[in-house]
Amino acid sequence: MQSLQVQQPTAGGPTGPYNPTATVTKPFLNGTSGLAMRSSSPTTIFSKVVKGRNPVNRSGRLGRSGLAVKAILGGLGAFNPLAGVKVKAVVTVKQTVGGFLADTVLVPNTVADLLGTSMILELIPADLDPSTGKQKSTVSSLASFVGIDGSEIKYEASFGLSSDFGKVGAIRVDNLHIREMFLKDIVLDGFATGSVNIECESWVPAKLSGQPRRVFFTTKSYLPSNTPAGLKKLRTDELVVLRGSGQGERKKGERIYDYDVYNDLGNPSNPDSARPVLGGKENPYPRRCRTGRPRSSTNPADETRGLYFYVPRDEEFSEIKTAQFGVKTLYSALHALIPTLETILIDPNLGFPHFTAVNNLFDQGLNLPPYSQTTLTSFLPTLVRNTAEGSNDVLQFEVPPTMDRNSFFWFTDEEFARQTLAGVNPCTIKLIKEWPIMGTLDPAHYGPQESGITKELLEKEIRGYTTLDEAIQQKKLFMLDYHDVLLPFVGKTRELDNSTLYGSRTVFYLTPSGTLKPLAIELTRPPLDGKPQWKKVYTPNSSSSTDVWLWRFAKAHVLAHDSAYHQLISHWLRTHCCTEPYIIAAKRQLSTMHPVHRLLLPHFRYTMEINALARLALINAGGVIETTFATLKYAMQASSAIYGQSWRFDKEGLPHDLIHRGLAMEDPSSPHGVKLTIEDYPYANDGLLIWDSIKKWVTDYVNQYYPDSKSVSSDAELQAWWSEVRYQGHEDKKDESWWPTISTPQDLIEVCTTIIWVVSGHHAAVNFGQYAFGGYFPNQPSITRVKMPDEDPTEEEWKLFMEKPERVLLATLPSQFQAATVMTVLNVLSAHSPDEEYLGGPIEPAWRDEPSVNAAFENFTARQIKIEDEIDARNADSTRKNRVGAGIYPYELLKPFSESGVTEKGVPYSISI
Repeated sequence: MQSLQVQQPTAGGPTGPYNPTATVTKPFLNGTSGLAMRSSSPTTIFSKVVKGRNPVNRSGRLGRSGLAVKAILGGLGAFNPLAGVKVKAVVTVKQTVGGFLADTVLVPNTVADLLGTSMILELIPADLDPSTGKQKSTVSSLASFVGIDGSEIKYEASFGLSSDFGKVGAIRVDNLHIREMFLKDIVLDGFATGSVNIECESWVPAKLSGQPRRVFFTTKSYLPSNTPAGLKKLRTDELVVLRGSGQGERKKGERIYDYDVYNDLGNPSNPDSARPVLGGKENPYPRRCRTGRPRSSTNPADETRGLYFYVPRDEEFSEIKTAQFGVKTLYSALHALIPTLETILIDPNLGFPHFTAVNNLFDQGLNLPPYSQTTLTSFLPTLVRNTAEGSNDVLQFEVPPTMDRNSFFWFTDEEFARQTLAGVNPCTIKLIKEWPIMGTLDPAHYGPQESGITKELLEKEIRGYTTLDEAIQQKKLFMLDYHDVLLPFVGKTRELDNSTLYGSRTVFYLTPSGTLKPLAIELTRPPLDGKPQWKKVYTPNSSSSTDVWLWRFAKAHVLAHDSAYHQLISHWLRTHCCTEPYIIAAKRQLSTMHPVHRLLLPHFRYTMEINALARLALINAGGVIETTFATLKYAMQASSAIYGQSWRFDKEGLPHDLIHRGLAMEDPSSPHGVKLTIEDYPYANDGLLIWDSIKKWVTDYVNQYYPDSKSVSSDAELQAWWSEVRYQGHEDKKDESWWPTISTPQDLIEVCTTIIWVVSGHHAAVNFGQYAFGGYFPNQPSITRVKMPDEDPTEEEWKLFMEKPERVLLATLPSQFQAATVMTVLNVLSAHSPDEEYLGGPIEPAWRDEPSVNAAFENFTARQIKIEDEIDARNADSTRKNRVGAGIYPYELLKPFSESGVTEKGVPYSISI
């Protein structure tokens, strides 16, 4: 181990400069218990910190009255011969950027560290005193600064424990620094049974902040019923703190979790920016974290907005992670990007004049203002290039790997169909089970319900293969159905400038080679402006140049619908939005020592902060989603409508989702318990490997703590968590009969596996390929701005289409401003942080310290590594035509591990971007 750097006072005195090269040559882990410079009178130094306070009770516990100096001095090194054990604590604090480190190590406050007045540790026994039935006395000690080891700061403390102290159950920490600190862990050595580990991974506020004192439990997990008696009250008290009172405005640094509706997306004082509240009978939606900000004077139902949205402190990105990558990078890039693009592209509605101009985004880029006028370079180093002359920077986009392999990939019907199975939104295609295709919307408002896609039309397209009846019976017909979900928003969206919208249905046929063949696209406009319903069906096979171009236009509209549905539903709603209630309920109802809390914890990290950013700059009124995706200002209303109509927790697990969409059927004889309707379905093929691996890990974990159904049903914290998820977190769905109960270990396994799959595998599949498939925006346009050329055209419109169809298509696709914005955002969202944690990667300390759980996790990691090899083998198998072929980019989105950056692979533990 390398020597630790220690800052020591020089001859200049306590306020003088520090020598950064001074070192402790003996590693602290081998016994260094202090520094060369230590006050000869620690009582004097400490009295300055607790001036005016009286000693505490005989137990030595820190209370409102202060700390017993005698107890502290005992902890600094004096050892009572009658004590049974001498214990050393090694405390690890993470360095932060501009926070704790700057205020306590690199400035004169280091004196407090050197003199031992920086942190007080109090060991709490796990058991009560058997003779009195009361809490045993605790033991306190000052922690002394030792040095810096890389990105970590080390402290040590010593304790003399009596022979009847028993097991350590928890530790209370008082931070005497000026600011909060990020406490990683505390390791206690000296016990005959081995080290005691206390995993903290949390911010500890400064004692003078007035926030509740922090208590951390050991890595030993307990169900409520077998919690050691000495920890039961601490367990309950900690949850009370986290729930808060439900009153007042939450402040930065607090750790309070509560629920609220989405009433902070708009600005009611501006009619154009006002948005309906999401959450409630009229607009059902999951709940988000309550912030308690003041209500709007214009509309008391809405909260006011600001530059910061409260997130409980432990849900925020660590400052080290933030400095490298993540939510703050995206936030900063957006705030630098929009003004910069507005400077470059004065007309936000200006389209591309020709496809060469589109390619120039990758070949030449957009000239940026002088460096002093933009901060894009700081936040988007992979996209901002220096020109040869060095006078200006350019925003030059990386060529997506799909385009790099085949520059015409986006143009073909084969790729259009393949991406429904192996693209960025492979989870919406469904089997056609009945004929004719019928809608469910009120015909009085939306026109006839029956689809315009007829039997005769489809049989013409599949001539030589089979009949329509046989195709349905043999499960060969599939559909992307964005008809009923989008049609209610067509009229509203068309009232906005530079936009259009349809309801759409796209039908595919499964060919004998296992690939999909597009057969027909139906676009529908409801009755509008006194005109009746407009409905048109387009097909790919035609000898007419006009029909071929109309088919291309129809595909562009469907791709925009798919892009919007992907972003709003497959991505935002099903992963980010629906997960937040699971997190809030877990923090409020499951103690940190609860095994289910510890199972789910790594899968919840950073999600609430990225969701807060979404409310701040992505899904808000005038945000990126509203200005660049097909439903524009009605995006979140559409998301609410679809949540109300179709979201079901019991269908979010991968096998149930596949069965629900008709893409699989139950089959106990199949490797994953289901038989796929389309055998070569890359998302399902690889996803089932991940699902099974997760489920086996969860099964091993749950069985460690729950031997039978009674242990599950009697777990008060567990039942309260799941009840709160249903009745508060997803309150608008609380009366649905499909909610699973958690009565058996098998129930718990299914619920936890579903949650873990959604935040890991499902999110990875719909997130990290966004730039690969949307970076070249004609492949997945976020919006279409002009109606179909044959929808009630004027004479001039039709003439332009006939003479310049390419120009009309480019006018239909996103504007230059929209394209550049979306491409930049997708690039950031698709990137992995340098310190990303992947599923099956780093083990949680609580898992490691339980031998059987540790063994189960090692098996889980081994399975994840094996999955990597299996996916590589599949991508080399030429019989799998949906993932292998000339110019086809291999499907790697569910490969478990990845390097940093935009790699189109890797399955992180959680939704961290």
